[in-house]
Amino acid sequence: MTYKNFTLQTDNDGIALITWDMPGRSMNVIDMTVMDELDALVDEVTGTEAIKGAVITSGKSSFTGGADLTMLESLLQDFHLKRRADPEAAAKTLFEGSRRLSVIYRKLETCGKPFVAAVAGTCMGGGTELALACHARIVADDDGFKMGLPEVKVGLFPGAGGTQRVMRMTDGQQGMQFLLQGKTLRTKQALAMKLVDGAAPARKLVEAAKKLLKAGVDPVKPWDKKGFKLPNGKIYSPQGFQFWPAANAIYRRETYDNYPGPRYLLHSVVEGLQLPMDLALQVESRYFAKVLQTPEAANMIRSLFVSMQELNKGARRPQAERPNKIKKIGILGAGFMGAGIAYVTAQAGIDVVLIDRDQESADKGKAHSDALLTKAIQRGRATQEQKDKLLSKILPTTDYEELASCDLVIEAVFEDREIKRAVTEKAEAVMKSRAIFASNTSTLPITSLAQASKRPKSFIGIHFFSPVDKMMLVEVIMGKKTSDRALAMALDYIKAIKKTPIVVNDSRGFYTSRVVMTYIREGLMMLADGVPAAMIENAGRMAGMPVGPLSLGDEVALDLAWKIVSATRKDLGIKYVEGPLDNILEDMVVKRERFGRKNGKGFYDYQGRDKQLWPGIPEVVGAPKPAEQFNIEELKQRLLVMQALETARIFEEKCLTDVREADVGSILGFGFAPYSGGTLSYIDTMGTAAFVKLCRQFTKKWGPRFKPNRLLREMAKTNETFYGKFPPKESEKSAEAA
Repeated sequence: MTYKNFTLQTDNDGIALITWDMPGRSMNVIDMTVMDELDALVDEVTGTEAIKGAVITSGKSSFTGGADLTMLESLLQDFHLKRRADPEAAAKTLFEGSRRLSVIYRKLETCGKPFVAAVAGTCMGGGTELALACHARIVADDDGFKMGLPEVKVGLFPGAGGTQRVMRMTDGQQGMQFLLQGKTLRTKQALAMKLVDGAAPARKLVEAAKKLLKAGVDPVKPWDKKGFKLPNGKIYSPQGFQFWPAANAIYRRETYDNYPGPRYLLHSVVEGLQLPMDLALQVESRYFAKVLQTPEAANMIRSLFVSMQELNKGARRPQAERPNKIKKIGILGAGFMGAGIAYVTAQAGIDVVLIDRDQESADKGKAHSDALLTKAIQRGRATQEQKDKLLSKILPTTDYEELASCDLVIEAVFEDREIKRAVTEKAEAVMKSRAIFASNTSTLPITSLAQASKRPKSFIGIHFFSPVDKMMLVEVIMGKKTSDRALAMALDYIKAIKKTPIVVNDSRGFYTSRVVMTYIREGLMMLADGVPAAMIENAGRMAGMPVGPLSLGDEVALDLAWKIVSATRKDLGIKYVEGPLDNILEDMVVKRERFGRKNGKGFYDYQGRDKQLWPGIPEVVGAPKPAEQFNIEELKQRLLVMQALETARIFEEKCLTDVREADVGSILGFGFAPYSGGTLSYIDTMGTAAFVKLCRQFTKKWGPRFKPNRLLREMAKTNETFYGKFPPKESEKSAEAA
């Protein structure tokens, strides 16, 4: 039989080599055609007498990135369409469709002939489950190998046997951490957990796998034999009673039960481990289908997979602009942000000119990359050769003449208009005519900063998030005169450094900084209302935010927040309305010099990585009221509703123009409750009418900051959704698909 995605070759020893190499793709993914062919391959291996066993490997540098989740999105859309007419039939179709891969893997596992997976590079999701279904696994013994089951990060859990096989192969504690956290394993970790059987150099993987087969690989898994015992003992045993309640407590602590994926993963594991494998896989499939039907899973798949993939591939890029080959960029300011930008740029193979006011500061900026790479080498994530190559890409200097050959110059100096004006003029004096100038400002309007430029069409905002090497989002800001050519350059650069872009129009604070400030502000308003500080922080975490609003205020830096407030007050003049926020920040920053984590004291006191709430908070805001006077659910809603409401306002102002960017940006930029799918998905899921009603209730109780904007009020009349009223343009989707 001829296959599109695979080749099958049998040697003289009767070993079939199955090579997975999808045409026209840089990475193998599991789609419907792959499932069809895998099913047929198992039949061919099983039905061909001359074949004694098989090796599955990849023809690419990596094994697979996992399943194409658009399959599941289509499956869900079909389910919702059919459910109205015949709920039972729709549920059955969803169940059977969502477990097809699991059935194929089980067929492979029980076919009677041994399969060995030879895995190099990236092996994720359904690919890892394929490897686990094989009877043995040989992986590459190098830094490039990584193996994971990251489904929980997009609202799901491993639904093709992963929950059952992992927990039958490894220690319970390590297995649950691997599953619940979506951890990525390197070679040594995978070997230690007994999830793989051996390692070999990548070029000798197939040879090692064949050698293993010739030595004898049992085609019957241990759990399909009589007398099999779980690594951690039975669920209902003294050992189990020590482990499982603790596992449930850890799950609750980490997720606050906001995520159906991890919740039903735990159900699947506990119930499945009490059953024979075939029944256990049915249990896993039923819970997987149940998770698929939740709004959280649908929203997370849409935002964190489909939309993010579309944005990464250039959905917002002006198609008429030709691609840019970026060879060198300049960075003005070698502080923490500038140094971070230099690192990710050099990591992408682009030359960097890193400029600061004196050589010592510029050198210190380059030393940041040195430190990151030294740490990576110590952890086995990089080599000395890679470090030397990256560092050779960064030129620290004070000489602006070095910018003459740069394609793009990024200003990353202090949030001070005068400083930014001065460096803009100095840079433009030597930049080539077609070079683009970008500001890394987090709040100052790009149009006003571009007044210092002699070529405002080539002036754009590129807002990075801290720490640059870890944060995946980059916010691109269009000034009133910014050209499509400048936008194309910015997006090509962001793609080159492998980050996710969102494009917004100019306004004070743009999108992310503006919404982040509302989260921090609402935490401060709660302090002013008498809510205990610890309760505020817990409410933030319980709502799904990565940290509480007071903690985030410290991380952002309270003195920066005060500067932003002061600048806003100066710019708005008599239109500015003072409130408790101003008083608290002024007291903390001006009177007490509590700037946040940066100087070890803010709403928290810091000692290294350790921190505890500052006991002196009541000195600033007054004694807190008893916690029982406040409803924790209402506090959680206040924090989320305020952020979603501000996003709706920004959308109405046309600072945001794409629903995908609102949702992806909110999750990647400031960690807005990922289970919700993002700020606009949060509104859509609640229903616009219900959201507006809640806003009005909060307005009566907590003040006019919760007043719903006109767009929301109009949409609420017919309960319109943002994704229904403002769907991504078909032309953008078509461009992405191409």
